[in-house]
Amino acid sequence: MSPVIKRHSIRALLLTRNREILLLRIVPPGGRDAFWIAPGGAVEPGETIEAGLRRELMEELGFKDFVIGHEVWRRQHTFSWGEKRLCQSEQYYIVHIDRRFEPFMSDATEKKTLDRFHWWPVGELAAAPERLVPVSLAAIITRYLAHGPPTGPLETEVLVD
Repeated sequence: MSPVIKRHSIRALLLTRNREILLLRIVPPGGRDAFWIAPGGAVEPGETIEAGLRRELMEELGFKDFVIGHEVWRRQHTFSWGEKRLCQSEQYYIVHIDRRFEPFMSDATEKKTLDRFHWWPVGELAAAPERLVPVSLAAIITRYLAHGPPTGPLETEVLVD
């Protein structure tokens, strides 16, 4: 078994005024079950959270003009990705946008696992036919829209696959 690789990741929950959220459908190496995830990725050494999120959204979506909003979720997820075992700490931030845009993936490595982009109406997340990551994404967004950003320190959800 290979050693566990630790990494810090940041993700953006892009919300339109019409209460839609942009997710990416990912097909993991080996063709296992596909899942939907918010755009974002690993923070590089020496990079701030803001710089990392800006870089990731540019690479994954061709999106660069935005303001990073409140942090709304944290989790630590240990999982296998191809031959690697990862322990990834993740932070999720709200990014409000006026309207949809046409995303474009420019990262060649990530393009290999990207199946498609989709703007989901928030009301449809709870009934998604495929897995959402995090599984509680519908509840996170619904709670944010109903009550605003979390107050006080955020707890970290811990998952091991």
